[in-house]
Amino acid sequence: MTKSINVHDAKTHFSRLLDEVAHGSEIVIAKAGTPVARLVPEHTGPRRLGQLAGVWPSVPPGSPFFDRLPDDELEAWDS
Repeated sequence: MTKSINVHDAKTHFSRLLDEVAHGSEIVIAKAGTPVARLVPEHTGPRRLGQLAGVWPSVPPGSPFFDRLPDDELEAWDS
């Protein structure tokens, strides 16, 4: 559940807000009604490697992705 709170209340109740976030809540801090920051819980569980496998396309072997850039392109990067 996400809750929005203004900056003054966030400063006044920061410790309580951190406790809420530690228990899974998300808090949006707003300034003059405009959201400017979000407090979210830190990921503390084990991370699984390769969780995006199959989601992001890989670079196929032999593709021009790793080919050397043309000289005029390299010169543009150097200047």
